[in-house]
Amino acid sequence: MFKNKMISLNLLVLRCTDIEKSKEFYKKLTLSFVKEQHGKGAIHYATTLGDMVLELYPLGSGTVDNTRLGFTVNSSKSILEDETIELVSEYLFNGKTTYVIVDPDGRKVEIVEENNI
Repeated sequence: MFKNKMISLNLLVLRCTDIEKSKEFYKKLTLSFVKEQHGKGAIHYATTLGDMVLELYPLGSGTVDNTRLGFTVNSSKSILEDETIELVSEYLFNGKTTYVIVDPDGRKVEIVEENNI
């Protein structure tokens, strides 16, 4: 895969119909969030993933996007065994099983184990 050393992603904002439900969903993927508010802006949640910040904001008006996310996790077992997590598909890629689950807003979220062979 091509690696671009001239640019990197440092912020991803997801607009959510219910940021509390979304925060609880993403916490099950082992993310931890802090509540933030910049000036008089919307209260939201933020976490860091390496050099990138992931923020969950209230949707406000409009519709939810169809952004697809992918995470590498240490273990997928507890995620997949959680009865509130919907597994919609799985596939092999580069010798690793990728599990596709759905967040509270219907976005597909891919998870793959770090050492999955």
